[in-house]
Order: sequence, then C-alpha cells, then structure tokens
Amino acid sequence: MKKVTISDVAKHAGVSKSTVSQYLNGRYEYMSERTRKKIEFSIRELKYRPNIVARSLTKKTTYTIGIIVANILHYFSTQIIRNIEQLFNKYGFHTIVCNADDEPAKERQYIEMLMAKQVDGIIIFPTGDNLDLYQQMKKLHFPIVFMDRTIEGLKIPSIMLHNEKAAEMAVNVLVDNGHERIAMMTASIVHNITPRIERIEGYKKALLKNGLNVRDEYIQSVDIEQMKERLHTMFQLKERPEAIIAASDRVLIEVLNYAKEQQLNIPNDLAIVAIDDVPYASFFTPTLTTVSQPTLQMAEKAAELLLLQIKGEEKLPRERIIRFEGQLNERESHKKSKDLHHVFR
Repeated sequence: MKKVTISDVAKHAGVSKSTVSQYLNGRYEYMSERTRKKIEFSIRELKYRPNIVARSLTKKTTYTIGIIVANILHYFSTQIIRNIEQLFNKYGFHTIVCNADDEPAKERQYIEMLMAKQVDGIIIFPTGDNLDLYQQMKKLHFPIVFMDRTIEGLKIPSIMLHNEKAAEMAVNVLVDNGHERIAMMTASIVHNITPRIERIEGYKKALLKNGLNVRDEYIQSVDIEQMKERLHTMFQLKERPEAIIAASDRVLIEVLNYAKEQQLNIPNDLAIVAIDDVPYASFFTPTLTTVSQPTLQMAEKAAELLLLQIKGEEKLPRERIIRFEGQLNERESHKKSKDLHHVFR
C-alpha cells in the first residue's frame, strides 16, 4: 500500500503543503476554521500519519511532554492529566505520564528518564524533596511548570488553587449551618506539601474570623494508613468534633469509611465538607458538599505556560504562582436537619 504523504493530504484538502504543515505544527492562526476542518477531514479520510522522527529532526523537538504526578490516585490529578493530554494532542504532542507515589526518589528517577528521552517539557506535581534537580532544570532553561504545588525560592511557574479561600469556604458553610466544633484532616505535611499546609492555615484563619477557637486536637495531618486511628482518637474526646473538613478526596474516603464502621449519622452525628470534588458526590447518600477545583482552566494555563517555554517565548506572567478560585457545591452532608436520617449500616 502506497504511503500517504503530506502532498496527498494537501491535494485532497485543496490547500498548499505549507498550510498542511502549519496545521500539523498547531499554527491554526494562519488558517480559517473552514480550512482547518478540511485538513482534519482529509487526514482522517486518507489515514495520514505524520513522520514523527522526521519532524523531530527538522524542528529539533520530540513533540513529547512528560507529566509527573505526585499520586495518581487523586481524582483531581487524573482530571488534570486527562485535560493536559487532550490539549497537547491538539498540537501534535505525545504525552508520557509518570506516577511518583509521593516518593521523592521515584520522582527523581522519572525526571532523569524524561530528560534523557529529550522530552520538550515537563509538568510536575512536585513532591518537594528534589530541590537540587529543580534548580538544575531551571538553570538549563528546561521547560517546566509546577501543578498544584510550589517550591519556595524557585521561579518556576506554578498553577494552584487558592487553598486558603477553599478552606474558608468549607468552614463558613459549616458555621452557617450551626456547627462550631469543626475538625480538619489532611494527609501528612512532613514534606511541606503546599496545598495541605495552606488549607490548614485557611481553616485556622476562618475559625478565628468566625469567633471560634483553634483546637490543636482537631487538626490531624497523618499518612492515609493512620487516619482511621486518628479519627477514633478524636471521637473519644470529651468534646468530640461535630463536623470535619476532609482536605482531599482520599481523606474523604477514610472519613466516610470510619463513619460507616461507627454507624454515624451524616450530617447529624458528623457533618462533612470535602475539598476536591469526586464523581460520586452528587449521588452518594447523603449527597456530599464539596469545594471543587476548575481542572480544565488549570490544565489550560499549565499547557499554555509550558508551550511558551518550549517555543522560547518570553511572555511568562510576572506572577510566578497563578491561583484559581474554588467553587462551593452545597449538597446535604453539611446540613443539620431532622429531615436527613442517613446512617451507614
């Protein structure tokens, strides 16, 4: 079977070879929407496959980017990865996804592997313990964007939620529904993971704004495996929490499992608000109140900033950290109501 060439695509679409080349390189601004669709149709119709090796040699690029996620089990992470992959695919880039499992050593291995493969740039959810390697990448002007987390002292663009405001939203919605003894649970902060620390800080500030005391015994930051034990300890207190803010989706699962084991009535025995939305939030019983992140917009900004660096353009924003606002999704799990009698059995 004769191999389909760029000339065949151009002839089929009724455009020039240079126009097809511009399309393949993602330079859509040089053509009309009608022309773009004609080329798309011709590529599909002829089953054309660009010669990636030839393009790499010509452009001195591999048309490949890496994504190193701290922990792929987080729903937020999978949504970000999916959106980034789709965005870069439109520009003809392939994506390599690596999961560091929150282990700095594993993250280091993946960074070194991706750079050895000469990827054009990397988006990293940093573990925080590879400062020397981040600095080396910055010194080499290697295209890099941090997602969800940032590292102090590095001028690396970072895409983040406004974590303190998200925690404040969670506290306020609980206070507005009559709750005062509000706890906060996060995963471990041993490695100074930015969103966990900021969410705790936002929680403390919001309590004080609402005239409530900050109680150390209500703030728990431990590994996932220890959460059930810490929850049990909190619920043995003379004044046990009447509400809890789960700082991530994985924390939320542990809280819900504990509530089921202890047959706690949600929200009357224990009100719950989670930071990070989950796909089952709207049909869980009771439905779960969450603060969600705008994953598509965050992925778009990360892709934009990485592409600017790959192209060598000096148009990066002055602000190193770009923050996005969370959205409060009010459902049932935070409301005190006699009409809600959801008990796990």
